[in-house]
Amino acid sequence: MKRNSVLIAAFAATLIIGLLAGRAWQGGESHTRDTNASGAREILYWVAPMDPDYRRDEPGKSPMGMDLVPVYADEVDALPGVVAIDPTLVQNLGVRTDIAEQGSLARRIETVGYIGYDEDTVQHVHTRVDGWIEKLATKASGDPVKKGQLLFELYSPALVNAQQEYLAALSSNNTMLRRASRDRLMALGMTEGEIKRLDAERAAMQRVRVYAQQDGVIAHLGAREGIFVTPATEVMSVAQLDRVWVLAEVFERQAAWVRPGQRASVELDYLPGQVLSGTVDYVYPELDPQTRTLKVRLRFDNQSEKLRPNMFARVVIDGDAVDDVVHVPREALIRGGSMDRVVVALGEGRFRSMPVETGIESGDRVVIRKGIAAGDRVVTSAQFLIDSESNIESALERMEPQR
Repeated sequence: MKRNSVLIAAFAATLIIGLLAGRAWQGGESHTRDTNASGAREILYWVAPMDPDYRRDEPGKSPMGMDLVPVYADEVDALPGVVAIDPTLVQNLGVRTDIAEQGSLARRIETVGYIGYDEDTVQHVHTRVDGWIEKLATKASGDPVKKGQLLFELYSPALVNAQQEYLAALSSNNTMLRRASRDRLMALGMTEGEIKRLDAERAAMQRVRVYAQQDGVIAHLGAREGIFVTPATEVMSVAQLDRVWVLAEVFERQAAWVRPGQRASVELDYLPGQVLSGTVDYVYPELDPQTRTLKVRLRFDNQSEKLRPNMFARVVIDGDAVDDVVHVPREALIRGGSMDRVVVALGEGRFRSMPVETGIESGDRVVIRKGIAAGDRVVTSAQFLIDSESNIESALERMEPQR
């Protein structure tokens, strides 16, 4: 504990010495500029007379309609809240800066989701009559099946009776009775091939075979051999894997950013470095009252079958871009209770904390609506120490008597 106190005291002393050295260096530099007054004065930027935080790179009008006034290089130190730090201390503190950029910024939504079957391709297998599963060709969920493959054989007394009625109708000369008996067999689930076989053999089949209507895998198996089933029983379901859904959730404030057709991508833990592309398929109409999130359905082609149901995925949705905005790295933003700020590097070891009005956040960037201009260099590390010193400087200047 004592050692930590010593280290904290030493760091604070170093910071104070650096700030004092910066002020002395700043004063010497100001004197040098005064002695070179014979040269042209350099204009750094233009500000509003009533609002020094309203800055532009060229002459113009303020929001109140007043002409902007120039700020010269030799006047920067006179601005409130400007602090000067010795370059050596700047390097020791690890101060990094970045440029405030102006241009388009995509609304990038980062969230998580789970992979599921494309329910549009799921085939639910039911029988149309009561009966018993005599033979089950697929034994477990997840088994692959091909179109036309045998799924199970069903024994149904009602279906046997319907076949016998059809055979009796074949022996008569009543065309309408034959047609009605044939239609009844098809309504009970017999295929054209099975009816043709019945026509040829003239003997009722005790077991009726049920075949897969598509390629896929057994997503759900709800019956076993010997079990009694009814039309309400889902014997099994067959799902395709060449296309899957990803169900994700976005925050309520991001609901207006998402619409069908937008690009989306996913990353999986077991495929590091690989990004798979898809699209937003559907935005659900109802918000979850517990989590205050909105469910979004994404669709992905999955011919390689890399996406497997129930896998966890990191999701990125690329929303529509906002044009002609000033944006900075999110790490440059200092969030306060009533005001957000960024620290602007004025050059030559001078810094100033500027209040800003923020807009949307997208990925690692945040839009700045008001407070700084494009091209300003903002501090992205150690800005909290500089911001604290800038606030102290501003408070001290306000306490000084007016001359």
